[in-house]
Amino acid sequence: MKPDNAHDDKGGDGPAGHRRRARYAGTHPRRFDQRYKELNPERYPEIQDHVRAQGRTPAGTHVPVMVNEVLDALRPAPGDVVADCTLGNGGHAAALLERIGPTGRLIGLDVDAAQLQRTGERLGGMIYVDANGRAGAAPPRISLHRCHFGGLGKVLGREGLDGFNVILADLGVSSMQLDDPARGFSYKYDGPLDMRMDDRLTRTAADLLGSLSVDELSNGLAELADEPDHVRIARAVVERRRVEPITRTRQLARLILTAKGRRPCAAGRPVMASSAERHPVARTFQALRMMVNDEMGGLEQFLRSAPYCLRGGGRMGIISFHSGEHRRVESAFNEAMRTGLFSVVSEQPVCPTPGEVRDNPRSRSARLYGAQKTP
Repeated sequence: MKPDNAHDDKGGDGPAGHRRRARYAGTHPRRFDQRYKELNPERYPEIQDHVRAQGRTPAGTHVPVMVNEVLDALRPAPGDVVADCTLGNGGHAAALLERIGPTGRLIGLDVDAAQLQRTGERLGGMIYVDANGRAGAAPPRISLHRCHFGGLGKVLGREGLDGFNVILADLGVSSMQLDDPARGFSYKYDGPLDMRMDDRLTRTAADLLGSLSVDELSNGLAELADEPDHVRIARAVVERRRVEPITRTRQLARLILTAKGRRPCAAGRPVMASSAERHPVARTFQALRMMVNDEMGGLEQFLRSAPYCLRGGGRMGIISFHSGEHRRVESAFNEAMRTGLFSVVSEQPVCPTPGEVRDNPRSRSARLYGAQKTP
C-alpha cells in the first residue's frame, strides 16, 4: 500500500499527460492548501463525514449552526420573502429555500465577493454588485447582493419590496475565512495579518497594529473580547512595532503569548493546560478582526434598521457569538418590545444542543435571539 502522502492524483503533463501532486511532509496534510480532498467534496464525498466525525470542519466548508432551531423560531412558510443577511456558504439559505418553496423569494447579502460568487453559483442566484436595475421583468427566486447587512434597507428598496417576512443574520465568521491562511483570520496558520471580510476596505489588521495607540488597542481588546491582559498586550504591540512591523499571524501570536507569560512551542502555539482551554491568543485575534471590519458599528446599524424592514407579523432572528454581541442584541430587542415595534421577543436565547457542539465545536458559543414584529 502507498502512504497517504503518495498522491496518485494527476493532471497537467508527464508521459501520460499528467503530473504527480506535490508531496507534503508526514502522513497527513497540515496546511490548508494541502487538504485537497476536503477542498474537493464533489470528488471525495466520503471525506466530509470522516472529518466531521473527528470534531473538525472540513477545509473550505462551513457548517451552519442551529439550523433546526432557526427554522423553528422563524417559521418560514411557502411564498414568504426571506432575507439571509449573512449568506456565507448558504447553509441557512438552503434550508430556508426548502421551506418557502418555488413561490417564495430569498434575498441574500454578503460582503465577501469570492464567497458570494461561489454560493450564488451553487444556489443559482442573481448577483448584484451595484445599484443597477434588474435585467428582465420577472424577479428571480434568489437574488444576492454584495452588501453589508447594515445596508438591508437599501437592498429592500433596490428589490422594490415593502418588507420581508423573515430576516436572519448569523454574526459568526465563516469557516472558509478562518481556515484560509491568506485571509489572516486565524492564529492556527501563518499568514498575512489581513482579516478583512470585504477586500474593498482599505485598512488591514497589520495597518491597525501599526497605528493604534496603547489606549485605543487596550480598550478594543477589553470591550470587544473581554481580554484580561489587554493593557499588557497593547503595550507589547507598541513596543515591538518600534523594532519591526507586525505583519504576520504567527508573529502576533508569539508576541501575545510572551506578553501573557505563556511558553510557545516551536510552531508558535502555546503549551495548553487542557484541550478545553481557550487558546490564549484567541481573544486578541477576535477583537482585532472586529476592529478591522467595524463589526459592532455594523451590528448597531443593522439593529436600528432591520425591524423597519419587516412586514407586520414578520419574524427576525440573530445568531450572536460573544458577550458584546449578546448585550447589544438583547438591548435592541427589549427596546423594540418596549416601544411596541415588536410584539414578541425571546425571553432566553436558544443554545446549540450538546450533540451539535460535539459535532461542530465552533457552534459552542452561538446564541439565537428571536423576535416578531407587531402585526
